[in-house]
Amino acid sequence: MRPLFHQTSWKTAGLVFGFLLLIVCFLLSIALGSTPIGFLTTVESFIHFDPSSTDHVIILTTRLPRAIFAMLIGANLAVAGALMQALTRNPLASPSIFGINAGAVFFVVLALAFLPITSLDQLVWVAFAGAAVAAMAVYFLGSLGRDGLTPVKVVLAGAAMSALFSSFTQGMLVLDEAGLQSVLFWLAGSIAGKATEGIVPVLPYMLLAGVCAQALAQPVNILTSGEDVAKGLGQRTFAVKVLVAITVVLLAGSSVAVAGSIGFVGLVIPHISRFFVGVDYRWIIPYSAILGAILLLLADIAARFLIMPGEVPIGVMTAVIGAPFFVWIARNGFHSKGVSS
Repeated sequence: MRPLFHQTSWKTAGLVFGFLLLIVCFLLSIALGSTPIGFLTTVESFIHFDPSSTDHVIILTTRLPRAIFAMLIGANLAVAGALMQALTRNPLASPSIFGINAGAVFFVVLALAFLPITSLDQLVWVAFAGAAVAAMAVYFLGSLGRDGLTPVKVVLAGAAMSALFSSFTQGMLVLDEAGLQSVLFWLAGSIAGKATEGIVPVLPYMLLAGVCAQALAQPVNILTSGEDVAKGLGQRTFAVKVLVAITVVLLAGSSVAVAGSIGFVGLVIPHISRFFVGVDYRWIIPYSAILGAILLLLADIAARFLIMPGEVPIGVMTAVIGAPFFVWIARNGFHSKGVSS
């Protein structure tokens, strides 16, 4: 299928439009909620903050950090999914489907139960370790057999590891239900109650991974042409694969550390990006970042209104969107022209 945007000028225009739409969604995320706040008041709180204004205080202490987290995590998971689909040449690849999120969640829960860890700085490294262990386990299991790593085998390995780590996590909750009661909402994926200070420990890793992802775009383009072609062009394919894997771990691990397991963003968004710009990862990665941020901002807004005054975990909202998409991709087979060139 040919992409919607063929020329560079159209792709650039689409990227600019997406960025403007992201700004609108960002402002809507700040303005909408159980306490509705006017658009002008939202803008005024950034320009002339009034500490005596309740609306201004709500915006800067509650709504703004939440919107920033949604934007960053949505972008991270979408880019991680795009890189995973390129690396495995599998349209079903994503951090949630391949068990990377589940591995990071289990390691975080394990650390909270048995180690004296309280700061997000420490939890980030624990989440990185869990994501890395899960990724290596999936790669190892998917590579077993004479035919090596295949799309079907890696999906089965990912599903097995996801189920395994999820069952371990549930077992930890049963053993220490009282001590881990505070993480139950987080396990379903949540960005509620985040403070601005919580962005600082994870932001360097998110930004570093984002820069690395864009820098790897051209090598990934070559890699998706096939192993033999890439080696024929002089590419060090093993080094590229390792760098892509490390980038995915940074993106997924930092997201899980602050928001728990939020699924399907990394599955859905790369396919939408390819619909617009084709198979060039120099465009897929920035499009995925912007569209992933928009999706999670909209999902967070919807989560606030379904059961007001309570709210649904954002991970549930993304699952409602992503599960039918997963079924649709599975029904259309494992081979996709949008994943490999």
